[in-house]
Amino acid sequence: MVAVKANQTAAFLKNPDGRHSAFLFYGPDAGMVSERAMALAKLIASRQKPAAEIIRIDETDLDADPDRFSNELYTVSMFAEAKVIRVSAGRRINAAAVKQAVTDGSSGTTLIVEAGNLKKSDAMRLLFEKAGQAAAVACYGDEGSSLDMLVNETLKASGLAISPSARDMLTARLGADRILSRGEVEKLALYATGQKEITVDDVEAIVGDASEIAIDRIINATASGDQGRAIQELSRAVLSGESAQLVILALQRHFQRLHRVRAIADTGGSIDSAIERLGPQLHFRQKDALASQSRRWTSAALARALETIATAAKSARRAGPLEDVLTERLLLTLARMAREAGR
Repeated sequence: MVAVKANQTAAFLKNPDGRHSAFLFYGPDAGMVSERAMALAKLIASRQKPAAEIIRIDETDLDADPDRFSNELYTVSMFAEAKVIRVSAGRRINAAAVKQAVTDGSSGTTLIVEAGNLKKSDAMRLLFEKAGQAAAVACYGDEGSSLDMLVNETLKASGLAISPSARDMLTARLGADRILSRGEVEKLALYATGQKEITVDDVEAIVGDASEIAIDRIINATASGDQGRAIQELSRAVLSGESAQLVILALQRHFQRLHRVRAIADTGGSIDSAIERLGPQLHFRQKDALASQSRRWTSAALARALETIATAAKSARRAGPLEDVLTERLLLTLARMAREAGR
């Protein structure tokens, strides 16, 4: 039985105990949880000769095939002698569903489960902490020295230094999600290629606020009709501490903007000129996304979407703990409407 504390995680991941066949990664930062689970999966797979097969099973896979998880656990791999299975805790992947695999450990398959911020009394966490061949690994957000380490590690690989003031600005804009944060630092490093040191101007020019980026991803996936990505991005944002009601308000502002653009286009104006008239000025990527969505939606469909959002916002204010569920339902509804509008 192993319970790995947050300050022990880095050392644990460098040399995990070969006797463990089941691992639980949990914490409020979904990006960090996913990144560390993926790193461990690759390490364990590389230890096998030939390398073990890594299989990722999502909630949507189980909706289509409820027996997929158990079948993968207890069948021989077609491509290698061993398997590493990565799953996320959810409706179908809970403590009861993984108990046999965690406590038995005789299938020859390594199981890696990713979860949110679990309490000490949570059944999933207790299961992994108490099982002899399992480990529960705590993952907490990139703050303070941890975030500095992420910046140092990423910039060092590109041979770049960063000024103290630029570092302060950069770290203030990161931290909402590990993967998003790393992506922003990598983007900054690419932008500064050829320089010796990154400045405040570089950070100001290329790095957005991680929280805003996460919400933008939710909005763009929803308005473009990508239900799966919209739900995935919402889950990551909520686990990183974002408010579900804030997501609804951001959706409302975005669809109001879409409605204004579409109304101008319907009266003979072009979509591109309508977007240019909006304030404040948008980044060119946001302009491209807004233009594509404006061509997909009709004014009538956008009016119905705004009514749907207004109803959901009112319900979420009254629902309390159910606001996450209501927001997820809203995203699914809007994404379905987007697909129908685009036909």
